[in-house]
Amino acid sequence: MPYDAIVIGIGGMGSATAYHLARRGASVLGLEQFEIGHDFGSSHGVNRIIRLAYAEGAAYVPMLRRAYRLWRQIEREAKEPLLYITGGIDAGPTDGAIFRGSLESCRKHRLRHDVLDSVQLRDRFPGIRFPKDLFAVYQPDAGFVLSERSILAYSGAAKHRGAEIHAHEAVREWKVLRGRVTVRTDKGSYEARKLIITAGAWASKVASVLRRRKLAEPERQVMIWTRPLRPEVFEIGRFPIFNMEAREESGMHHYYGFPVFGIPGFKLGKYHHLGERANPETMDRRCNARDSRVLRAAIRRYFPDALGPTIVMKSCLFTNSPDGHFIIDRHPESDRVIVAASFSGHGFKFASVIGETLADMALDGAARFDLKMFGIERFRSHTSG
Repeated sequence: MPYDAIVIGIGGMGSATAYHLARRGASVLGLEQFEIGHDFGSSHGVNRIIRLAYAEGAAYVPMLRRAYRLWRQIEREAKEPLLYITGGIDAGPTDGAIFRGSLESCRKHRLRHDVLDSVQLRDRFPGIRFPKDLFAVYQPDAGFVLSERSILAYSGAAKHRGAEIHAHEAVREWKVLRGRVTVRTDKGSYEARKLIITAGAWASKVASVLRRRKLAEPERQVMIWTRPLRPEVFEIGRFPIFNMEAREESGMHHYYGFPVFGIPGFKLGKYHHLGERANPETMDRRCNARDSRVLRAAIRRYFPDALGPTIVMKSCLFTNSPDGHFIIDRHPESDRVIVAASFSGHGFKFASVIGETLADMALDGAARFDLKMFGIERFRSHTSG
């Protein structure tokens, strides 16, 4: 008998999808080319930010509210904490995308928030040293999700509910024939009623429609952890997650970061780091002196009390769409195939609700949210040239 659904890629989105399918009683096969919770994709490095004041667009907020509830649900099932609330700031010039977008989300959805100038921000959070032209939206519900632990939690819960999860099994091809999807791997061949592609940086290798139109472009990203000079001001409870942009000599730059947790250091990253497109198969995953200079310069400028020795740096991958918004849609050539890709560096926080959404699409034919803004056909004219 065929499976109800096969999920290709058991990272953040795929593990949650396998769980939500199995939770609804579907027969599920999850296929992962590496180990579950590997370091080759987009979700390692301890944690990822979650925030309601969403600068990327107020339309995301209803999905985020559902995401928070579902993170708490999997916490209860896994019997371990996965979502930590720290409060969060979205900062930038008042005419910048982050400040304006965050404030719009707060006002449109009536989110609790404060607007702080740089002096007020420093008074509240002594570890922050922003220039006078930066203002911040503080929203108390922001925090972070333990990304690595969440993948293991969702995968384990999916298996507990009957899903089959195959690690170290790479997909070679898939095709739709006579109302079934056939997936061939390096170890076997399987059939299902529905196929869900959540392959992260490998999505364009699995779904040719993404490759032809360049809709899922991998990019090398680097994270750094440093040992603070004043560790007490960067502790959870005294320091928020942050999402900020600032005008520097070379233009507008966008940074994000976390209080000390797990790896005992202050964590910072720069969105679109060095602008390096990457092939996930051949990318140099080592971190180098240039990576360090870029990230430590930002810490020196905005968080000088965190500028102790570097503890560790890690590379990971963004997978970017042309407009920075997600792709969540049925494959244009078959409604039996669903594609979830191009999360553009801000997707992990949604994994819980995207997993539920993909399960709804596969089993019910529809989702509870309007997904038009994530449709593949918005890029109808976008080709590789």
